[in-house]
Parts: sequence; structure tokens; C-alpha cells
Amino acid sequence: MVMYGEPGAVAWVETLGGPFVVLPEVGLEAWSGSAENDDAGDDYDRACRVDGFIGLLRVGSVEALVLGDEPASTAYLPEQGVFVRWSAAESEGAVLGSVDAAMLAASWGPELTWQVPGPVVLFDAVWTGEESRRQDHVRVGLEAGFYGVRAAYVEPDPRTALTLVAVRRLPG
Repeated sequence: MVMYGEPGAVAWVETLGGPFVVLPEVGLEAWSGSAENDDAGDDYDRACRVDGFIGLLRVGSVEALVLGDEPASTAYLPEQGVFVRWSAAESEGAVLGSVDAAMLAASWGPELTWQVPGPVVLFDAVWTGEESRRQDHVRVGLEAGFYGVRAAYVEPDPRTALTLVAVRRLPG
């Protein structure tokens, strides 16, 4: 994890250049990552085919949320229930200071419904689920249930650009 600003304040995850995946912990062992010499394709290839900011993929008995588009540093802010993807900003403070206003100003894309059996892990889709434990990752303590997920690209000021992926628990 890359840490900016105050130690322990926000944990940012980096990618080697591909998409991120947010996978329920119980499904980590099923994620194949990028398997060399796999002519049939692998989970990383499937994640790379997700068009747009977000998409869902079936992985064994669970669904993975793919954060596509660009390989931007990504963090989860539990207070706002949002993954923040840092595209451009002068500092971490500029990114984090713009999140609330950006969420209000965002033109949100269509909402996906994601079923989660419990805590999830954000990591680079290139790694296998087992490898993710030894690489940059962030554990997010979501409760079991259905979640609405939507994304938006926002430029809150001329020097700041970020993608927001909001995750909200659905009633029921």
C-alpha cells in the first residue's frame, strides 16, 4: 500500500497498469489473475474486457466488482462509502478535500446491483487471489447483502480529476 499524508490516514492501492478487482474474501482462492500461457483466457483477461468504469464478473460462487478505465491509485473511504480513483491532483489533500463536493456534483452512471457475502478485498486484477494477500491490497469490511454500485468521473476544479465508485447498501 502506498501511504500519503498522515501515516495510516488513507491507504492507496497501485496497479501495474490494468484494472482493479474488488472481490469478496471468500472468493479469493477462485481468482486466477493473469495466468501465463493460458489460451482459454483468465480472470485478468475478463477484467480487462470490462467496458467503462465498473462491471461485475462471476468468480466461482461470488461476484467481483471490476474497477476499469484507467490504472489510477485507488482508496476506499468508508465514511462516504466510496472508492476514490486519483486521476489528477496536486496532492492527496486536494483529492480527499474534493470528495464530498465531487459526490454532490457527479453525473452518475447506471447503478449495478452487487451481492456481497461479507468483507471484500481491493487489489490489482493481475494477481491471483492468493498473491493478493502479499501485494498491495485494502480490505473493506462490507456486511453481507446487496449493494448498489455506481461510478462517475468528476473534475471538481481545473487541477483535480477523480473517478468515484459509490457503494451503498440496498434495503432488504
